[in-house]
Amino acid sequence: MTTIRFYEGRGLLPDPGRTGGGQRRYGDAELDRLSFIAHARQLGFNLDAIAELIALQETPQTAHGDAQRIAKDRISDIRDRIERLRRLEMELMRVVNACDGRSDGQPCRVLHALADHQTCEGEH
Repeated sequence: MTTIRFYEGRGLLPDPGRTGGGQRRYGDAELDRLSFIAHARQLGFNLDAIAELIALQETPQTAHGDAQRIAKDRISDIRDRIERLRRLEMELMRVVNACDGRSDGQPCRVLHALADHQTCEGEH
């Protein structure tokens, strides 16, 4: 319920009105909107993008270009994150492979690498 109130406060979901006893009453339109928001969140859209997409639902005939732009921006964000994660994976693999897992009286290379960003081979 807190999330629904948050969405209402952000203007993503209209106040559904209340019964005489003060209970909120959600109809099909509000449930459809909640489903839209939930699905968009699952796809990683931020609340500002979701607000734009909701606004575009009001003019679906002219929304295509803007909706596509917003979705393409999300794809770009995903690709950037994947690339960053790949760099992180490569750096961490390099650090782990430099360590044989035995003490031999030497400092742990994993801990050394984590303590000193200068030992990294690239930006990550």
